[in-house]
This record gives sequence, structure tokens and C-alpha cells, in this order.
Amino acid sequence: MADAVGTLLMENERVRVTRFDFAPGAQTGWHIHPHEYVITTLTECHLRLELPGGETRDSIVAAGSAYTRPEGTEHNVINGGSAPMSFIEVELK
Repeated sequence: MADAVGTLLMENERVRVTRFDFAPGAQTGWHIHPHEYVITTLTECHLRLELPGGETRDSIVAAGSAYTRPEGTEHNVINGGSAPMSFIEVELK
């Protein structure tokens, strides 16, 4: 699988803002978030989340939606759809 492309948009002492673009099937690779973060979807996102312990969770998040996850979240994010997807991640330091 291809890697998702992360583009740092800005960073300061309080936040880090990154745009992530995924081709169909692209993934982030396993990672643990060191900070609480907010996701805002730019496109409809067909998210396949691989979670610790072997669990996989699929969801569709509408374009323009937002959600937050806590510090310490661990997963691999995959574009489970047939179209490119993009979102903005704002990490709260």
C-alpha cells in the first residue's frame, strides 16, 4: 500500500496543523498520537482504522465534519474507499 501524504501547514508552541491526502488504499502506518487532536474532513472520508489488538473499524465521515480524539490514540488509518480523501489534523500541544 502507498503512504498517505502529510503536508505541514503551520506549527507553533500551541498547535501543529497538517493536511493529509490519501489515494485509495493509502495508509498512515501505525502511530500513537502524542497530543489530543481535531480532524476536519475536506472530502468524504472512507476511514478504515486498524486498532491495537487486531480490531478493524470502518466508517464514512462526511466532508466538512469534525471530530476529536485524545492523546495516546494508537492506530493505522487507511483510505478504505475508491476515491482520494483528505483531512486536516490540528494537534493541540
